[in-house]
Amino acid sequence: MTYDAHRIPVTVVPDRTLRVKIIDACGLACTFCHNEGTPVAADNLGRTAAEFTGGPGRTGRVSLYLRTNRAAFLPRRIEADADFALALAAVRGSLPTDEVHFTGGEPTLHPDLPALIDIAHRLGLTVGVTSNGENGAAILPECAAAGLDRINLSVFGTTPEELAAVQAPRLASPDRAARKLAALGATIEAASRHGVKVAANIVVPNVAHVERVLRVIEEHGHRVVVRMLVSLEDDGASLAAMREVVERLGAVPEQHVLTAGTSDQRTRYRLPDGRPLYAKSIRPVRLPATCAGCRFNNDQDCQEGFYGVRLYRAQDGPFMVGVCIQRMDLCVPLGEFVMSRLCREVADFRDGEADRLVALHGAPAPATAPP
Repeated sequence: MTYDAHRIPVTVVPDRTLRVKIIDACGLACTFCHNEGTPVAADNLGRTAAEFTGGPGRTGRVSLYLRTNRAAFLPRRIEADADFALALAAVRGSLPTDEVHFTGGEPTLHPDLPALIDIAHRLGLTVGVTSNGENGAAILPECAAAGLDRINLSVFGTTPEELAAVQAPRLASPDRAARKLAALGATIEAASRHGVKVAANIVVPNVAHVERVLRVIEEHGHRVVVRMLVSLEDDGASLAAMREVVERLGAVPEQHVLTAGTSDQRTRYRLPDGRPLYAKSIRPVRLPATCAGCRFNNDQDCQEGFYGVRLYRAQDGPFMVGVCIQRMDLCVPLGEFVMSRLCREVADFRDGEADRLVALHGAPAPATAPP
């Protein structure tokens, strides 16, 4: 979102996070899913990298960037074992890391999610999860006891018709969507009851979605922090739609947050009744060396920018580290990454941009990021 740096306080938050794809399975088949850049495993078993498809296959799921991102491995479920603990320790030893964020697929379908959280928590890391909420009510009590700090729920709408409209045809039943929405509500209730912070993430593609966003804010905004997200394929329509939501609600901007070392930026608004509302967008951030010669390094093709570091487990292979879901050919084995120029570049870029942004805005960086 655009903002006036002379009127709105700016906070600079250094990136110290690691995204970890712990599972590929998912009970939804959203038509806009990037699946963390990896192929849908169930649709690509037995295929060579040259044969990988971004779908939709028999599952109905898609991986939007697979056609061009040169992904060379299938993702495997990460087990809650000593190997995972060592992988986290290796990343933290090479890059300052305060928080891990578990993604998928759908993390709440992982049978050992509480154990994974416990491993990260025992290493002194804050733990978050991004989820569609389909299994949260069943597993969140154990996750909270294991140390889960927050859950970011992906919310598309408030009606079965809205959710069904963005599902693969095979899974686009309103009855099925109604069950998923009921599960989402139960997840929100369980998280709140067990002291887990909850945010509802809602992508706003264009003004046609404004009414949907307003309904989400009305239905869920009294129990969770609502965060509007710019569409990665935005041509200006997404930002315009978020501005309309803000204007319709009479929200007042209070703070602009820049995550140093990644493309993440967000503006916090205050609604007339005092509730917060966040609008999250993308800064044009690039790694200085790695991104310089990239074929996507332009205003149209680089949709996410440099968003941080991701950890995967390859089928029948090692842990893999990546820095871009549009360039999965940049993924390397963990052991190679921690000794690499790329790792040093990420570390230097994080620190350098934090210093630059603090100097530019006169904004000291807090120890932790806002929701």
